[in-house]
Amino acid sequence: MIIYGKQLFLHLLNRHPQKFIRIILAKECEKEIFKKIAATGVKIERADAKKAQALARGGNHQGFLAEVEEFSFGDLASVKDDKFVPILYGLTDVGNIGAIMRSAYALGADSVIVVANNLNMAGVVRASSGAAYELNVVKAADGLSVLNELKQSGFEIYAASAGGTSFKELELGAKNALVMGNEEEGIPARALKKCDCAVSIKMREGWDSLNVSAAFAILCDGILNGRNKREAK
Repeated sequence: MIIYGKQLFLHLLNRHPQKFIRIILAKECEKEIFKKIAATGVKIERADAKKAQALARGGNHQGFLAEVEEFSFGDLASVKDDKFVPILYGLTDVGNIGAIMRSAYALGADSVIVVANNLNMAGVVRASSGAAYELNVVKAADGLSVLNELKQSGFEIYAASAGGTSFKELELGAKNALVMGNEEEGIPARALKKCDCAVSIKMREGWDSLNVSAAFAILCDGILNGRNKREAK
């Protein structure tokens, strides 16, 4: 898997250097950064602008590229003791998935479940600015089975859906899962029926929706802060 961009490259360099297979530099870099790169013992290649652009498929590589190990996914059993698990049900935009993972990690989630048949993990990792590497990411093809297993493990499952209960009014369980649906079609009806409650964000000025990653950040913070406040009592 090829990753590129200075921020993502430095994240791996500082926190996961063992994931590098080869390092590709398309410009000179600061001496301190180069020392860290050399200290990994990983082969360093130089690339001209044309080759770097081809490897980055036209993306903004900023002179930093690398081949890294394929992304390692967790299994569903690994989330069963978590207190909060986001479920991304049929999301397709890697920018949204990556942004959600970044918020999930920043706000205190341990895992993220992605219900999808195909997942461009290189794009997700880049969009998350490396946060995907700090999470236990589970990929599953059958979302209904995921919901069934989580319910059997004691999770309260909330669906992000218009017209639901305000997240500020939720009576949270000990273990909670939040389902975010597809950018255009939302959560499938069969999956929605398996959820314990629909939750929504109060809108003003006649607005009817938010980008899914923005909505997730608000709901995630509300659920995690609500849980923390309750535990502090």
